[in-house]
Amino acid sequence: MRLIVAMTGATGAIYGIRLLEILKEKGLETHLILSRWAEETIKVETSWTVEAVRELASACYREDDLGASLASGSFRHQGMIIIPCSMKTLAAVAHGLAMNLITRAADVTLKEGRKLVLVPRETPLNAIHLENMLKLARLGAVILPPMPAFYHHPRSLQDLIDHLVGRILDQFDIDHRLYQRWSGLPKGKEGAKA
Repeated sequence: MRLIVAMTGATGAIYGIRLLEILKEKGLETHLILSRWAEETIKVETSWTVEAVRELASACYREDDLGASLASGSFRHQGMIIIPCSMKTLAAVAHGLAMNLITRAADVTLKEGRKLVLVPRETPLNAIHLENMLKLARLGAVILPPMPAFYHHPRSLQDLIDHLVGRILDQFDIDHRLYQRWSGLPKGKEGAKA
């Protein structure tokens, strides 16, 4: 499997880093695009160096490299994940503004009918954000915001990060054991959930 992973400058760089770690552990081919602001966010939010993040991927590209193979529909891959996805990038993808390699690769992913997963990071959301997400969902993109779940009884921030990454892997049918799946309420507690 070959996947494109793009990281923008939105907060939540650790989500993209953890996804790259797991994909590398599984031996999958990853093509990473880092925006200039993603690099800054990595430095501000994590103990990772930008170079160490690049080394997690099979190949890495600059966001201004519009001549890269990823900019063409002839580059075969099984999908793309933008994690975290800024509202600027989300808006550009929603409106077909292929102004850098991230938005061009996303545009190509949509036009070729491949899976595009966006992990938008913003709160609260205004009507523009919501309309852009709705537009992309109608075009076939998966909108997968990093909303924590608690049914698996997370004990750490790492548990919450792994849950989100696991949900992304599920989108591509990649087997994992990053979190315990919901198996229903225990007997005798059926009414407690409502």
